[in-house]
Amino acid sequence: METLRKEGLPVNEDLEKKASELEEEIIKKEILPVLSKTIEPALQPVKRELVLVVDYVPGQPLSVHLSRKRNFAAELTDAKEMVLDPEVTHQNRNSSSEDKIERGPARDMAVIFPDGTIIEEKTAAETLVTVVQKIGVTKVRKVVEEQNLKFCKVPVISNRRDTKYGRSQKELGGGWLLITHSNNPMKKAFIEKVSEALGLGLKVTLKE
Repeated sequence: METLRKEGLPVNEDLEKKASELEEEIIKKEILPVLSKTIEPALQPVKRELVLVVDYVPGQPLSVHLSRKRNFAAELTDAKEMVLDPEVTHQNRNSSSEDKIERGPARDMAVIFPDGTIIEEKTAAETLVTVVQKIGVTKVRKVVEEQNLKFCKVPVISNRRDTKYGRSQKELGGGWLLITHSNNPMKKAFIEKVSEALGLGLKVTLKE
């Protein structure tokens, strides 16, 4: 974007949006974890609520402002709250029943949309990812939050890489991760709950 500006070329709205999404992803995945581990413990001696606003300008020292107004974000129309999902505590691997999920054949789930679109990828996990992306990550995440939908204690869509099931969390963009550690009936039930909550009328089929 800087190169385009230096050359006197226009930076379109779509490019600005993609750059903003990338910046938000960096903040959620790289900066927030650092803040949680360093700033939160350092603030323990402070016993009253406060808001710290970090003003970042590339090439200049950080400027930090303190406010006692908890509703300051209401005055900033473009402000977005960046919060990591709580870290999940799992049982020891040997004693946990979460690893004993019985999985079906890889390719045995299809999702049919009312317009006739059929999504049936090589694996049920890939089908789940594609379906969520088609519906819209933000919409599905809202349902996950409202209904507290989880696989293995982990929110089905989360902005935190789980310490135990991180390998089964698929990138959705924007800092969001979709956990696929589940059997196909569980995936089917999840899609059906999302469909019902959003009024999508999806039909999910599992092959024998």
